[in-house]
Parts: sequence; C-alpha cells; structure tokens
Amino acid sequence: MRFRPLRSAATPGAELVDVTAPPQTMRAVVYDEPGDAAVLREDQVPVPAPVMSELLVRVVAAGLNPIDAKTRAGGGVSGQITDSPTGLGFDFSGVVVKSPYEAHPLQPGEQVFGMVSFPRSGGSYAEYVVVPSLSVARKPAALSHVEAAGVPLAALTAWGLVVETAHAHEGQRVLIHAGSGGVGHFAVQLAAYFGAHVTATGSERNLPWLRELGASVAVDYATTRFEDVVGEMDVVIDLVGNLHDDTGTRSLSVLRPGGLYVMVPTGGWPDYADAAAKAGVRATTYKVVPDGTVLATIGRLLESGAIQVYVDRVFDLSDAAEAHRELERGHARGKLVLHVSEA
Repeated sequence: MRFRPLRSAATPGAELVDVTAPPQTMRAVVYDEPGDAAVLREDQVPVPAPVMSELLVRVVAAGLNPIDAKTRAGGGVSGQITDSPTGLGFDFSGVVVKSPYEAHPLQPGEQVFGMVSFPRSGGSYAEYVVVPSLSVARKPAALSHVEAAGVPLAALTAWGLVVETAHAHEGQRVLIHAGSGGVGHFAVQLAAYFGAHVTATGSERNLPWLRELGASVAVDYATTRFEDVVGEMDVVIDLVGNLHDDTGTRSLSVLRPGGLYVMVPTGGWPDYADAAAKAGVRATTYKVVPDGTVLATIGRLLESGAIQVYVDRVFDLSDAAEAHRELERGHARGKLVLHVSEA
C-alpha cells in the first residue's frame, strides 16, 4: 500500500491518503424486480468509473429516504430505471478516491457528503459511487460519516421548501406536517432559524422534541384535528399529502387567502392544484436540487450547531431490507442510515 501526504485542501487533521487503485468489484445492495423489501439483496458489482467532472468516492455511510422505498416498490423514480439488477439510494458520506484533475478542490482523501445522480448512475447503497463534483460538499468536521449521510437529500429538500419556495422570514406563520421525519425535522429548524412562527404536526412522543427543534406549536395528529387549533397560515409545507386522513385537503382550510400550499410527497395528491385554486390559495410541488453550494451552507449551519441532524437507527449494508421495513413503518424520528464501510 502506497501513501503520500495530503494536499493542503484536504480535510484538516488527516495525515495520510491511501492512493491504491480501487478494486474492480464492490459490495452493493441491488434488486431485480420491484417488490417489497425482501427483493433487496447484497451482491458483488463492478466499481463505477468516473467521467469528466465526476468524483469517485468510497462510501462510509448511506442515508435512506422515503423515495428509496417508493422506487423499490415500483413508484418513485422507477420509471427511469432501465437496467436490471439496479442499485438504490441517493445520499452518501465518504472519502474521495479519484478527482477529475490535479488542481480540483476536492482531492483524494477529502471527506465529502452529497447526492449521487441515481438512477442516471448507480445508487449509494454501495462501497463506491461516482458523483458530479457540483453535487457534493466537504463533510462538516463536527459530524460523523453516519450523521453526514443523513443530511443531503432531506436537508436540501427542506432548504428548498423553507428558504427558496416559502421565503421564510420573521413573523411568517408556517405549518409543517410530519415535522419529526427526515425532511420535516430540518424544515422545522430552518423555518425557526429564519424567524418564522412554526406549527408542526407529529406523534405524541415527538411533540416535546418538535418544540426543542423550534416549533412554537406542536400538534398530535392522532388526537387533534390541526384545523381546529390553527388558522390563517401563510404557508403549509405538506410532507403527507392525501396519503393519510386527507391531510392535504384539510390543509387548504387553514391558509389565509393567497397563502402558499407546498405538496411534497410524490403522488401524494394528484389533484392538489385544482383544489388549491378553488380555495383561493397558491400551490406548488417541489423536487430536490442536489446543489453542493447549498449543501456547503447547510454544512456550516450544522457545524455551528444552528441546526442538527438526528439519526434514529443505523443498519449494516447487508441489513438494507430490514432498514426498508423500518422506513416503511413511518415512525422513525429523523433519519435512518446504512453503515457501509469503515472510515
């Protein structure tokens, strides 16, 4: 094994970089046909090769998101998958193995986190990924790889919802459904950070935690109809839609005239736009943008302690099927993460 000193741009505190060529094959979780969690299996597959401005990254941990389970079951982005077997997963945290060129800011040995271009490329449930260099950022030193892997898709989605779409500001009244989930716990924190008055729905056990995250009002969706206790909201960020108890339809009634309804789950409410127009409010969906510059900003907020990521459970890569079962139960607080390799 050959080593050389790290370049000055690499992660502070590291002293040696393994520059041994990556192996030809790697462990990865794949599936052959859509189905329940049991279709997921571990296999040996070729290590991907980066092209143009892509990085090759050795994955230490991979985050799970609801769209992973939807895709595996035949929804989500499954319509864009053309090869079988296929991998799965968007989020990762790991170590750069190959850079596009010698002077690139992210050199071998740099610890990074970000989103892969799945399904255009292989998923992150694997020991190595190729990723566009503009879709990653340096991992915050204060976060472990497991914590960092829980950030990208959820936090970037929350940023897009709260900052870029809702334009959260002092005094704005924002209702966030499923505030204790992966996207939700970031959305609550970001909305509060930018001065909004936040109301969040969640389960009874999570109400105190939601208040700790910054919610001024926390509503138990199982015992209280949110429309009975809140009203005249400027924005509703709906991470449930009409998939449960007509949450989307009911949300329109608590918005002020001209308020904004943001429907997030894929397929969560196909007719939301017409219903919103009839109710006299604005409406939009949102799709995450894997922007490394924004992710770096989020990383600084995490580094400073202004926001936090909460990882509920960590599973080994080989236990991806069980991780998906837990994901689909829908009761996780924050994030679920796969441990892929040692740092």
